Amino acid sequence: MGSKDKPLVWMHGEVRTPPFSRLARPARRDYESLTMDKRKKEMLKRKSWKVGTVAEFLDLSAEESAYIEIKLALSEKLKERRLHKRLSQAQLAKAINSSQSRVAKMEAGDPTVSIDLLVKSLLALGVTKKELGRTIS
Repeated sequence: MGSKDKPLVWMHGEVRTPPFSRLARPARRDYESLTMDKRKKEMLKRKSWKVGTVAEFLDLSAEESAYIEIKLALSEKLKERRLHKRLSQAQLAKAINSSQSRVAKMEAGDPTVSIDLLVKSLLALGVTKKELGRTIS
């Protein structure tokens, strides 16, 4: 399992992720340290469940997985920076000539949001190129 892959379990079209409490969830989607209990994993396999990663389930290439991770990292950084500046979504939307609902989609990692919009918005919030680089690395 790759360092950025969230554990995932699926069976006959049903997909489940392990229930993590908010405190148990790692920051910044770093799921490397999360592993399923070996006994539970074996029990699920005996019951015809497959255990794997989101990338395996969706049959994503390494490039597709990296692209998604970059978009999610930018989305998280946008929300973090907006909150740090004590701006509402509506205030940020006005600053970037957009709508509050679009900012909400940007922060949620909506697939309809482009990377260039995320980058432009982060730059409008004062994020430096160096910070952008650290965000996506």
